Amino acid sequence: MKTLVARLDNDGDVLLAGPAIRAASAAGDVVVLCGPNGERAASLLPGVDRVVRWHCPWIAHPAGEFSPAEVESLVPVLAGLEVEVALVLTSFHQSPLPLALLLKLAGVPKVVARSTDYAGALLDVRLRDDPDVPEAERALSVARAAGFELPPGDDGRLRVDAPEPHLPGPYVVLHPGATAPARTWSPDRCARAVTALAEAGHRVLVTGGPGETALTARVAGEHGVDLGGRTTFAELAGVLRGADAVVVGNTGPAHLAVAVGTPVVSLFAPVVPAVRWAPHGTHVLLGDQHAPCRDTRARECPVPGHPCLDDVTPAAVVAAVAELTGVRA
Repeated sequence: MKTLVARLDNDGDVLLAGPAIRAASAAGDVVVLCGPNGERAASLLPGVDRVVRWHCPWIAHPAGEFSPAEVESLVPVLAGLEVEVALVLTSFHQSPLPLALLLKLAGVPKVVARSTDYAGALLDVRLRDDPDVPEAERALSVARAAGFELPPGDDGRLRVDAPEPHLPGPYVVLHPGATAPARTWSPDRCARAVTALAEAGHRVLVTGGPGETALTARVAGEHGVDLGGRTTFAELAGVLRGADAVVVGNTGPAHLAVAVGTPVVSLFAPVVPAVRWAPHGTHVLLGDQHAPCRDTRARECPVPGHPCLDDVTPAAVVAAVAELTGVRA
């Protein structure tokens, strides 16, 4: 059997689809349809035979201009894949129905997704409930509804094919950035945490993407090692794999750390529910989960002073790292 698994947003979202992908791969080949910001993660997931990249105008942020030709061009691509089943994985605030329509136009015989909206003939198996469970489990339930199950011995944890660590340990990683500013600890707090961790005896590596080099340099200061812009996504997985703990917000590297078995100090802004999006593995959750921004899905903090995260002290982070050091999945 050949299955298409669609997850069209970011790296972290694609990583959380990993258990569902492994369930489908136990029955045959798997093609992952993902966006440009999820392609790096898809390439690291066990069970993936092919990755197809497509910029989805109703999922991507920012979406850019809508192009009918680009949307229509996906149909022959989907048809050419000759899949028997498609799993459309979405977050609770996204609709699977536009992609389901394109899949049906491409002749895919069985489309499975979770949809609170009436789907008519667009979905062959429709899950109507929307449980408050971790996102990885929510995605796996879609695979199970399609008739797939994890193979014996697979415990459903997040996993990636990551390189071995190449940096000498021990060390702790602090990753200050995130795609949504509302989910980040302020740079000054991050810098103070680096200093506090160093004073507690930790070697601290500060990681970030190519567009975050000014941030990582500021945060690393004189007490951390600045790796901003110096690792590929796969190399970052190796760095995280070698860490005693990772201090990070609600962003892709949090899920990447879990996927390589490293415990996470999660600086979690409650703009989305922690029960769904907190790291799906060993972690300590920091941040006021009852702050006024709760469940707003805000990208920019709507509350002056960003109290949900900036009330977290560097001392609390040091204590959480101490709690997690030596605890690995």
